[in-house]
Amino acid sequence: MIKSKDKNGSQIDKHYTEQLKERGISRSDFIKFCSVAVATMSMPLSFAAKVAKSITDPARPPVIWLHFQECTGCTETLLRATHPTVDNLVLDMISLDYSETLCAAAGHQVEDALHKSVKANKGKFILVVEGSVPLAEDGIYCKIGGKSALDIIKEIGPQAAATVSIGSCASWGGVQSTYPNPTQATGIGDVYKMNNIKTPVINLPGCPPSPYNLLSTVLYYLTLKKLPKLDKLGRPKFAYSTLVHENCERRPHFDAGRFAEKYGDENHRQGHCLYKIGCKGPETYANCPSINFCDVNTWPVSVGHPCFGCAEQGVGFAKPLHEQADVKLVTPPAGFPNINEEKPGGVTIGAAAVAGVVAGAAITASVATAKKIGETEA
Repeated sequence: MIKSKDKNGSQIDKHYTEQLKERGISRSDFIKFCSVAVATMSMPLSFAAKVAKSITDPARPPVIWLHFQECTGCTETLLRATHPTVDNLVLDMISLDYSETLCAAAGHQVEDALHKSVKANKGKFILVVEGSVPLAEDGIYCKIGGKSALDIIKEIGPQAAATVSIGSCASWGGVQSTYPNPTQATGIGDVYKMNNIKTPVINLPGCPPSPYNLLSTVLYYLTLKKLPKLDKLGRPKFAYSTLVHENCERRPHFDAGRFAEKYGDENHRQGHCLYKIGCKGPETYANCPSINFCDVNTWPVSVGHPCFGCAEQGVGFAKPLHEQADVKLVTPPAGFPNINEEKPGGVTIGAAAVAGVVAGAAITASVATAKKIGETEA
């Protein structure tokens, strides 16, 4: 039950589902959102009930969102999320106490709100950081309210329950850290280590990352009161344990040796693999092809542009755009012979049969995976 007011201003109790109905959200839509969040986290569907309970808890978790060196693209992608919409997220699910982009107040008023929230919720709030921290010349390249980003993170970071570094800039420096990195742009995790800040850090790299990875991370923490399992780079395994290449809808073409050679050629128009024109999917860990972006059922590769590895440190903003990826699974040969081509001293019939079985199994598995992903999305 949640306390609310009737049209006369008196306190009344209402079920959360009734309040959702008043906002035009059906109970089935709410359960669908919980189920999608659970699926994103690779949890059993029975876990959806716990997620729903944490969302409907009247004591909404306080969230403070800081902006440093960045383009605000991570906030922009969150604004375009529809399950839930940003207004439902901010007004119903969490208490967004500070965000330079979304706050109505400004100047001393908003700074006062920030410090009051930090003091009142010490050790309880989730700190979301968007953007890298410049360390050169005592951090003068990014200042907010007369304070450098470095001073702000050193003040607020130790008081948070957990820190979410959203986007590649906050995770490991992003585009600002590209050589020669004149501002010494640095990711939040490294800044914490340098300043002995013990607050746990979750990295959600991407440019921008999927907003649902952020929502799922926050819901996981709210529901279980602990962080999701992280990989060695501090990324949640439910979102970053699989190569983009593994779930890409173009993977069957990769296995069959069908590649676009350049933009606009016949193979490119037919949706063949983009490996040869620089796709970094074979060396980038992210769930982009599985969940797509903002309900438009698309992502860069699906519209014909290679993945450029924005979620992978040392790949995005580091490797040339059209340089071929270091394939971590199956490395394709330099060239593929014609089907009926005969060569003196070629492979034996037995060897060819074995190769055919292996290739056929790979293609079959890829098609099955693509079909399964499509059914899951449906």
